Amino acid sequence: MADGRSLGRRFRWLWTSYAVSTLGTWLAFDAFPLIAILVLHAGTTRVSLLAAVGPAVGAVLALSLGPWVESRPKRPVMIAMDLARFAALTSVPVAFALDGLTFAQLLLVSVVVGAAGIAFTAAGGACLKELVPPQDLLVANGRLESTTWTATLLGPPLGGAAIAAFGPVVTVLANAVSHLLSAAGIRAIGGPEPRPAPAAPPRRMRAGDLSAGWRHILTDPVLRPLFLNTALVSGLIMATSPLLAFLMLGPLGFAPWQYGLAFAVPCVGGLIGSRLAARLAERFGRHRVLLTAGALRACWLPWLAFVGPGPSGLVLVMAVEFGLITCMGVFNPVLATCRLERTPADLAARTLLAWSVSGKAAIAGLTALWGLLAFATGPRAAIAIAGVLAMATPLLLPRRVPEGRTAVGGGQRDGR
Repeated sequence: MADGRSLGRRFRWLWTSYAVSTLGTWLAFDAFPLIAILVLHAGTTRVSLLAAVGPAVGAVLALSLGPWVESRPKRPVMIAMDLARFAALTSVPVAFALDGLTFAQLLLVSVVVGAAGIAFTAAGGACLKELVPPQDLLVANGRLESTTWTATLLGPPLGGAAIAAFGPVVTVLANAVSHLLSAAGIRAIGGPEPRPAPAAPPRRMRAGDLSAGWRHILTDPVLRPLFLNTALVSGLIMATSPLLAFLMLGPLGFAPWQYGLAFAVPCVGGLIGSRLAARLAERFGRHRVLLTAGALRACWLPWLAFVGPGPSGLVLVMAVEFGLITCMGVFNPVLATCRLERTPADLAARTLLAWSVSGKAAIAGLTALWGLLAFATGPRAAIAIAGVLAMATPLLLPRRVPEGRTAVGGGQRDGR
């Protein structure tokens, strides 16, 4: 499977739009926790609350958008969500300039950005499936994944430098502008877009609309274990993020630019992994790649509990993150391709919405729980407990993944 093939002008616009908004997001890496710690002087509990409540409430709000996303052309939905994020994020530097920024506003903006991001992701996955032939989905997902890790590599150190030079909210403004540019890029895709049939007219939301995506995931023998595995792994990884931020920026005395660097340099591993994903899947089979990379990515988290001050602590964080991110770089595009191939076109947006909402809910719940656990045991012990639990998650990976299986319409057929 050659990675150098051309996927067309329309995919390039989608890719460009994704690259711009992703770079903006990673420029503002952990911006809200940093603002809460450095500007509003929040402690561990409030920082964990900020990381948990925004995604949780955003996920609940995103549920009501499911039928709306599914029943409309996807690109206008993506543009609307980008503009909503632009407006919400812009309010933060405005309030800061007027000396009126509050913790409550950070929570509210986090909710809006979270809900819009979930809806955008659902529409974006369905849009990708329309723009790219089935045989090119893994290549396309690999390119998007490599873009994610490139932005993750460049964004945090640039964001840390920008914060040092211009203040703590400048990266939030940059993130807002990136969503505005992303909306322009999606608009430039042009060309016809298939209209959802025949249930497209606006109508009142029904329970069946919200449950269809979850029903598809939970009844599919491959998607169900992948769903449970990724929700738990992502939740445990993200639950430790505010704890590690508090530990490094507080007691251990790392500067914000060092904190950003600790997570930027290891993203070279994600870039390497995502570039290798298609080749590895072609050579060894998708199931073996999912099982191996999925198991390996669960082995790194416990070591973060041993981080100390100074250069050795920084090197330890970088080494752990490099191993974790390399495995994720291989795993994620293969997972994304498998999910799209096994999902009918008329269920794509609802399935991706259900997957994203559940993932955000798992992250929010585990982040809140780990904030309480850290309050009771200390951040190191809480990180260690998360790491031990993560090591058991490979048991949830599917035992078998049929190769080349593609969903069409309301059923599935062998796509080989």
